[in-house]
Amino acid sequence: MEEVILERAWRRETYTVGKVIIDGQRFCESMEDKDRGLTQDMSEEEIKRIKVYGETAIPTGTYTVKMTYSQKYKRNMPEVLDVPGFSGIRIHSGNTAKDSLGCILLGRNTKVGMVTESRKTCQEFERRLMAAGGTCELEII
Repeated sequence: MEEVILERAWRRETYTVGKVIIDGQRFCESMEDKDRGLTQDMSEEEIKRIKVYGETAIPTGTYTVKMTYSQKYKRNMPEVLDVPGFSGIRIHSGNTAKDSLGCILLGRNTKVGMVTESRKTCQEFERRLMAAGGTCELEII
């Protein structure tokens, strides 16, 4: 796994659905909180002024994703590191934006406003991440 791109494609009032592309191949869809136009190059002060806790997608930009131990989930899972104005951002399973506090949910966008097959999709993402040495770069556009 050399290149992971999350392309935000469908922005709605309370959630954002994207396409996840791994090494040039479409892998799955993503579910995130509302995209409020944050970018990685904004100041942390500006991000915190716009951000609504638990209802805002992380800023667009390029991040390192690394398998780390989650105290909350009591297991190793992908963590998106150094997100300005956010902490504890994970890539994990879930179905709707309500299952995310800024995190990225993976699955299949087979129903409006949600992703399905999330647990299976996340397990495959984690398998690929571990095969790549437990770390990768994620570009959110």
